[in-house]
Amino acid sequence: MTRIFLESEEFDGKDFSKNNLECGDYEDCTFTNCNFSNGKLSDINFIECEFTDCDLSMAKIDNTAFRDAVFINCKMLGLHFDHCNDFLFSIKFDTCDLNLSSFFQCQLKQQYFKDCILKEVDFSEAELSKANFQNCDLEGAMFDQTNLENADFSTAKNYQIDPEKNKIRKAIFSSDGLGGLLMKYGIKVKF
Repeated sequence: MTRIFLESEEFDGKDFSKNNLECGDYEDCTFTNCNFSNGKLSDINFIECEFTDCDLSMAKIDNTAFRDAVFINCKMLGLHFDHCNDFLFSIKFDTCDLNLSSFFQCQLKQQYFKDCILKEVDFSEAELSKANFQNCDLEGAMFDQTNLENADFSTAKNYQIDPEKNKIRKAIFSSDGLGGLLMKYGIKVKF
């Protein structure tokens, strides 16, 4: 199969849900208002690409490479980032809906999530040291054997993290979020 190489291309309003994006390498490309839902993005390399107002829900991302990729205001339900190519894996999320996605065992050191909805996201066994969950909703998110050392949850909400099952040394939490750390003990915290 022939792979294409595209650099600094702009894709606006394209529907890749039925006619998949061509397999290849996309460098410094922008995708705006594009629909990738239920599409196939497997084996594609996105290098320094930006996705704005796109729908990637349930897209197949097996062996997909995201290197310095940025997602802004994107709908990304049910994505398995744990199936991506992990070589130089680097992504940023700003105002994205990532509900039901999986980062199982992903290397996400210093990962940045801003204003994201992360309901029922699986962060089990992930490396999230120094991650920042700025203004994120983590209702039902799973943290199990996750490294959260030095992570910043100070403006996050609705998380439940078991301090006995996760590494949380030097993590930052607001006093409003203490209930999410003590839930398993049946302790109620009032402010």
